[in-house]
Amino acid sequence: MKISKLLVGLFACAISLGSYAQDPIVIKFSHVVANNTPKGKAADFFAQKAAELTKGKVKVEVYANSTLYKDKEEMEALQLGAVQMLAPSLAKFGPLGVKEFEVFDLPYIFDGYDDLHKVTTGPVGQQLMAKLEPKGIRGLAFWDNGFKSFSANTPIKTPDDLKGKKLRIQSSKVLEAQIRALGAMPQMMAFSEVYQALQTGVVDGTENPISNLYTQKMHEVQKHLSITEHGYLGYAVIVNKKFWDGLPADVRGQLETAMVQATRYANQIAKVENDASLDAVKKSGKTEVYMPTKEERVIFKKKLVDVHKKMESRIGKDVIDAVYKETGFNPAKM
Repeated sequence: MKISKLLVGLFACAISLGSYAQDPIVIKFSHVVANNTPKGKAADFFAQKAAELTKGKVKVEVYANSTLYKDKEEMEALQLGAVQMLAPSLAKFGPLGVKEFEVFDLPYIFDGYDDLHKVTTGPVGQQLMAKLEPKGIRGLAFWDNGFKSFSANTPIKTPDDLKGKKLRIQSSKVLEAQIRALGAMPQMMAFSEVYQALQTGVVDGTENPISNLYTQKMHEVQKHLSITEHGYLGYAVIVNKKFWDGLPADVRGQLETAMVQATRYANQIAKVENDASLDAVKKSGKTEVYMPTKEERVIFKKKLVDVHKKMESRIGKDVIDAVYKETGFNPAKM
């Protein structure tokens, strides 16, 4: 009798352990933008591919639109292990202490996606990601969003049109210097707070890729949009290093494959989404869209390129020069 009870107990325990072993590994993926943005769609795509490639061993739970953590909270949550994966904008790494990432914030340092990808997919990008490791963070990929343009409630044709304006920016010393170079006043605030700030006049304008402007309905509270494309907004997909290193090797490899596929998808749709959002903004009739002439763009560039030199001591002249080398950018020729 005792033996049979023991066998029954062992059998029940085995069933319990087997059930436990089949429970999926949960990855909480938090981000602050809408589901229908390039980042939102790429995060959902990654979740789908992760489930497929791991055959259900991994479940990625995506929390969009700051539903889990806001801008200022998410990085600490990742480091503490409360969330496993984020895709913060590249401006978020300066406040974390990795100031080299602020090279991506420099105005007009990239003349389009081709220049950008020479950096994000090359050795400079890899070197930057490696600087996150001492912070307990593993960098997995760079995802595009797009190039930022200025919006306000008054026309924007020249830098002087932004003088004295209160413009919302992310927390970044480079972006702060950029706004001051225009004679405007930088206002740092969380992305989730921007619509209301624009609506109530707390800030006069902002800078965004068009997909962010449109999906957050900022065009409803901004009368003018100028396609300056003066700066880049992208993301680094990052994970808690301890969590990532603790995954079974086969699962980690499958997730890396899923991330490669998601990155390809993210970067393919970024320009498409921004172009579609621009069309939607125009069709809404709520915002007048202005396309600066070639001469007007040069005026903006000349006004802002001095920010590169001013930020050398913060970002590192070697990092800026490495980007110049990859892209062929020469500020002396401006």
